Amino acid sequence: MKFISWMLMFFIMASCSKRPRKNTAFYLNIGGEPTSLHAFNAVTDGYTSVVMGYSAESLLARDLDTYEWKPALATSWKISDDKMKFTFKLRKNVFFHDGTKMSADDVKFSFDAIFDDKYKAIAVRSFYEGIKEVEVLDSHTVVFHAKDKSYKNFTTAAGMLIFSKNFFSQNKKKSFFNKNIIGTGPYKLDLYKRGSRIVLVKNKDWWGYSLPEQKEWNFEKIVLRFVADTNVALEMLKKGALDFLAVSPEYYVKKMNGKQWSKKVHKVKVENSSPKGYSWIGWNLLHPILKDKRVRKALYMLVNRKLMIEKFEYGYSTPLAGPVYPQSPYAVDVEPVKFNLKKAASLLAAAGWKDTDGDRVLDKIIDGKKVKFSITILEPSDFFMKYLTVFKEDAKKVGVELNLKRVEWNSFIKLIDEKKFEAIRLAWTAVIDWDPTQIWHSKSINGGSNFISFKNKRVDEICDKAKYIHDKEKRIELLKEAQKIIIDEAPYVWFTNKASTMYGHTDRIKKEKNTYKYGVGNSFWKFKRLIREAN
Repeated sequence: MKFISWMLMFFIMASCSKRPRKNTAFYLNIGGEPTSLHAFNAVTDGYTSVVMGYSAESLLARDLDTYEWKPALATSWKISDDKMKFTFKLRKNVFFHDGTKMSADDVKFSFDAIFDDKYKAIAVRSFYEGIKEVEVLDSHTVVFHAKDKSYKNFTTAAGMLIFSKNFFSQNKKKSFFNKNIIGTGPYKLDLYKRGSRIVLVKNKDWWGYSLPEQKEWNFEKIVLRFVADTNVALEMLKKGALDFLAVSPEYYVKKMNGKQWSKKVHKVKVENSSPKGYSWIGWNLLHPILKDKRVRKALYMLVNRKLMIEKFEYGYSTPLAGPVYPQSPYAVDVEPVKFNLKKAASLLAAAGWKDTDGDRVLDKIIDGKKVKFSITILEPSDFFMKYLTVFKEDAKKVGVELNLKRVEWNSFIKLIDEKKFEAIRLAWTAVIDWDPTQIWHSKSINGGSNFISFKNKRVDEICDKAKYIHDKEKRIELLKEAQKIIIDEAPYVWFTNKASTMYGHTDRIKKEKNTYKYGVGNSFWKFKRLIREAN
């Protein structure tokens, strides 16, 4: 089996190493294949959103150093005094990849299509629920009318991707739109090879290239690989079959060493203010064992995050205190829960859990029946099993039985949707402006991301009130109260915060700096030179 694995790795690397004689392409790995290239899939599929980031555009864009809005497809904008109307002046002489000129009708279409069953965009509708309609004033002026005064409505309007009405008016099968993209962005689709790669070529007619301040999107081609195995991807980077690869601390410390590093390839560690995602265990709060807050707090104390950081993250992380990463202005000053077997055992005893039959597993009478303290954690990734195994072994020391069950992704999602779980291990990406509604509001128990059935009246009140506070500092102050309540309830085990971003790149890359404030910024990179290689 080991021989077969190495042979498979060899053939993958060999096939991915072939390049044209004049190597003008920037190669990177996105880790997985998009479920579809359909325009309205970008919000819900991370891999699709990466592709769209090169080929489709929104009315405004974020500055990587300030995170302030800046012009994109719109050159100017105005927010009405009552916060109910957002007027955008569109850039002239913008063309879609199929040669048609962009107009206000395309902006209106891009919104209307989300609520048209014909385009199968139901999964993204909730993100646009605050917008009532888009009105066309003239060919280059549109007005977004909001349903309410939520501060998020402007962000929704400004960040909505714009697609071609003409393209979608073609009488094509759905499968055609799943495999094709027609946007206005700096790159257009050249090849989509299932299971292998997407090739994007430079859009010479992109409006941005006429601007004197434009410094981004310098590569002639971009090749997006779908390599899930990081070991394979790292070997590809070392051999020049990839130009960029984001890595974990384990790979940065253990596997990015040797003579070729700092010569043919370089490893980089930076710190920036980009949102930091996190892994977590969520407890089913309707479960008879887990609905007791004392039990959840005890379980948290059985997670030796300090050991995990030392063993698996090589000291490059810190324990996370709650649902907001520490670098965020929304973060609260709360001490992370510490590993403490003695305190955990004491809390469990106070909650009525004892080993009454000498089998070294705690038990308790619940609803007239003797119940063993046994919980199954569902896990969708082999990688994280080592963290859960440490947790399992420490929990056993105080009489808690944890069962770890690896579940295939689609089955995992089905079990979550049906709420057929005791505990789940997942991860969330992070955002600059933290809004707890999607995950922590009780209305999100059905239809949102509140899988664990968290319910707190005060948190609901704060969520409902905060969305109408446009003063960011006042909104942050209120949301910190909600965050403290959530942390105190211990509905999750929050694992670690990785303050550093780590990546590798080939020596042919030229960059102004290793990172921008809100992202690495490889859209600004260039080649030092073009390499000629034999086929």
